[in-house]
Amino acid sequence: MFPLNSAGMVSGLVCGVLFGFVLENAGFSSPRKLTAQFKLSDWSVFKVMFTAIVVTAVGLWALRALGLMAPDTVFVPPALVMASAVGGAMVGAGFAIGGYCPGTSVVGLASGRLDALVFIVGLLIGTVAFAGLYGPAIRSVMAMGEIIDGDTLTDAYGFSELAVLAVLGGTLVAVFQLGFWFERRSTGPVTAQQVMAGAE
Repeated sequence: MFPLNSAGMVSGLVCGVLFGFVLENAGFSSPRKLTAQFKLSDWSVFKVMFTAIVVTAVGLWALRALGLMAPDTVFVPPALVMASAVGGAMVGAGFAIGGYCPGTSVVGLASGRLDALVFIVGLLIGTVAFAGLYGPAIRSVMAMGEIIDGDTLTDAYGFSELAVLAVLGGTLVAVFQLGFWFERRSTGPVTAQQVMAGAE
């Protein structure tokens, strides 16, 4: 059986290696890429990741529509609004401070970056600390804002899947346009001296 059809460790390892290869070739193993995103001067990370989300959403919808995939094949975690907001803010702060996310830190370490190793050590310490402190107080915070009617916009609010995909597609176009605008502002107009320097 082809490894990607397996639900075991082989499938995860193959997908992880392929994902790391793509990240490295896209230049995402450099912390400058991620920190530049927070400075709004380089939108490469956001554009790549958001494009992947939209393409995946359309692909999963098409596979279900064609009857090639059962509707309940993909696991959707519970919609915990507060947990997502708090966790997203903390993880985002870690991205901005450390210059890596969990995936790019592993790629950076594989590329020989020692700062990525420091980030991974901090990531492991934080994970162990959270597991040790996890208890009723944290569980109560995580349960706040839970959407019990469903874990997707379609299940919870009855939105059409096509409408959700259309909004995602429109947002993707807006992200690219906004990214180009910010990137042009951060680099400034090209001067004659820069053109001559590039020609040399």
